[in-house]
Amino acid sequence: VALPALALGAGLLVAAWRWLRRAARPRCRGSMRGKTVIITGANSGLGRAAAAELLRMRARVIMGCRDRARAERAAREIRAEVGERADGAGELVVRELDLASLRSVRAFCHRVLQEESRLDVLINNAGVFQCPYMKTEDGFEMQFGVNHLGHFLLTNLLLGLLKNSAPSRVVVVSSKLYKYGEINFEDLNSEISYNKSFCYSRSKLANILFARELARRLEGTGVTVNSLHPGIVRTNLGRHVNIPLLAKPLFNLVSWAFFKTPLEGAQTSIYLASSPDVEGVTGKYFGDCKEEELLPKAMDDLVARKLWDISEVMVGLLK
Repeated sequence: VALPALALGAGLLVAAWRWLRRAARPRCRGSMRGKTVIITGANSGLGRAAAAELLRMRARVIMGCRDRARAERAAREIRAEVGERADGAGELVVRELDLASLRSVRAFCHRVLQEESRLDVLINNAGVFQCPYMKTEDGFEMQFGVNHLGHFLLTNLLLGLLKNSAPSRVVVVSSKLYKYGEINFEDLNSEISYNKSFCYSRSKLANILFARELARRLEGTGVTVNSLHPGIVRTNLGRHVNIPLLAKPLFNLVSWAFFKTPLEGAQTSIYLASSPDVEGVTGKYFGDCKEEELLPKAMDDLVARKLWDISEVMVGLLK
């Protein structure tokens, strides 16, 4: 009798906690009408949730995705969802973008610059998480190549359009796991050693350092740059993490109870992309729609500048 009662009580507590968390979730309201937003990795998870919300706010949302078929399917689903709830919503556009290919990044940016008259928000959202050792098309370690270098080139190629559209915003999705990363300039490409957890953390630390240096370089242009961590979210980002078969039911229960939903996790991205509260705010790091402190290694301007210089050479912006 005691065990079922205990289980029922725990279930009720978890359900109540989830309800309170959802009720306390900040919701972005207002209009993004006339604004153009690019979101990388927008066919699933955080990116999909952000795309749906910004579309609901009447933005023109460009989904930059590697798998065009999956992106088109996600776009149809989003249009159906938003169409049911908000008349006169914005526009959803699918464009092919593979951040593991500098050629694809350049082609994507070329098309954007040819077709778009403005770019108000760039959300660097896509990511690879703790994958086995593999390389991008250009020979970069996959996590560093996609999470940092692909977005580095993308942002730099779109800077002119962002400046011409000012006030505009760059939003960089990082992770609290940056705390476990280090920028090792002697082995950025993990040729000497590879640890999938460390390399993910390094790529997320690189995201923050990139955002910090970009914000410094863009002072006075009207383009703001901020980074964020979304929290622990139930997405397919962890598809490379092996969970023992017997432990999966428990993991699924715990993730349902305590992990954020994609919509909850996307709130800070949406906030930084749309809220008037952060107009003019730049070079900061956010979580749960609030500014947070960074560890000293994520505020090291010398490391940020050196990483920028090396990244320019790696992606071919400088020889």
